[in-house]
Amino acid sequence: MYRVRLFAIRHSRSFEWIYHRVEQALVALDPVLSRIGYQRVERPVALVEKVVKSVLFDCKMCGQCVLSSTGMSCPMNCPKQLRNGPCGGVRPGAYCEVKPEMKCVWSLAWDGASRMKNGAQIAEVLPPVERNLEGSSSWLRVSREKAAQLREAHEARRTTIAKAFPGARKVEPSTAPLVEEPEAAHLDPTIDRPAGAKGGQG
Repeated sequence: MYRVRLFAIRHSRSFEWIYHRVEQALVALDPVLSRIGYQRVERPVALVEKVVKSVLFDCKMCGQCVLSSTGMSCPMNCPKQLRNGPCGGVRPGAYCEVKPEMKCVWSLAWDGASRMKNGAQIAEVLPPVERNLEGSSSWLRVSREKAAQLREAHEARRTTIAKAFPGARKVEPSTAPLVEEPEAAHLDPTIDRPAGAKGGQG
């Protein structure tokens, strides 16, 4: 398991790409998942997530996955469970002070982040773990939040255009104002007609 975890960190750029594709797929499936009910799909999705991430990252299913921000090195594998590290007790060679046979999780995180496209996210301070989310699917939670943000942004753009439209009509009408039409020439018998033109009535 530990060797697989190191493999994932060495190939963090590839796993970052896979993570984004999975997230995009779940966001696209939001209408379907909303209709079915997120509560109904929570358990099966969480089970799949646990199996996949336990094998690859030794995931602890904290429900607030930050692998994409920590170089694919799960901070929950830290014996101290530090969400922002490393601590001050890292041994020479970047080994953990609690488990000397294990590399420091946060040392590996910085190594993995250096290979990732968005590796700079590792510098962001992570919030404490919310224990009530343990065991839940972070895939579903994150994709659901992003889908909601997209809907809100779309609705905001739509309402902004709708609110601006009446004001725009006042400033610049959508159609040109009608001009007065000249009186028809054939109604005035005193106007000379071109040569060869047919006469009026009669």
